Amino acid sequence: MPAAKTPTFTVRHLQRARALFAAMAAIMITFTSDHSAPIGLAAFSGFAVATGLVWALSAWLVYPAGRRAVPILLALINGSAGIIASSPMARTTTMFFMMVITWAALTAIVEGWWALHERRGPHAAEAKDSLGVAIITAVLAIAIALIQPTFALEYFNEAIQEGGTLTGITIAVGVFGGYAAIIAVYLGIAGFSPKNDVVTPQPAPAQEVSS
Repeated sequence: MPAAKTPTFTVRHLQRARALFAAMAAIMITFTSDHSAPIGLAAFSGFAVATGLVWALSAWLVYPAGRRAVPILLALINGSAGIIASSPMARTTTMFFMMVITWAALTAIVEGWWALHERRGPHAAEAKDSLGVAIITAVLAIAIALIQPTFALEYFNEAIQEGGTLTGITIAVGVFGGYAAIIAVYLGIAGFSPKNDVVTPQPAPAQEVSS
C-alpha cells in the first residue's frame, strides 16, 4: 500500500499561526504603558480577527469535510468578537469586560468540547493541545470576571516620587496580555512538535476475489 501523503498545511501550521498572533497581542500590551479600554480592545480585536481568519482558512486547508464544523464555528466566534471590539464607539471599560469574558467562555466551551470529543481517536495529540488552550482560556474568563471594573487604588512611590491610580481595567488588560503570552508559548511549543503531523493512513480498498 502506498504511503499516506502528508498535506501541505497541517495542524502544526494552524498552531504556529495562532501562536504568532497571540504573541503580537502580548507584545502590544506589554510594551504599551497605557492599559486603558481602547488599547486593550484594540489588541483584543486584532488578535480575535486574525485568529478567526486562521480558523476559517484551516477549515479548508487543514481539516477534511467531516471535521470542518468546529473550526468554522470558532472562526465565526473570533471574527464576530474582533469586529465588534474594533468599533471606536464600543471601546469602553464595560465593553472590554463583556467582550473578553463572553469570547473566552464561548471559545473555551467549543474548543474544550471538541477536544474531549476527539481525545480517544486518531487526533488525540491535537485534542490534548486544544484542551490545554480551552482550560487556559476558561481561566482567563474567570479571572476577568473576578475583577471589579470600578476598582481604583491610589498609590504613591516614595522612591521615585511618583504616584498614580491602579484601576480595574488596567488589571484586566494586563491579565489578557498575560493570557496571550501564555497561549503564544503553549501553541508555539505544540506547533513545533512533530506529533501533530501524523497522518492516519486510509484503509486499502477491498479487493474482489475472483471465483
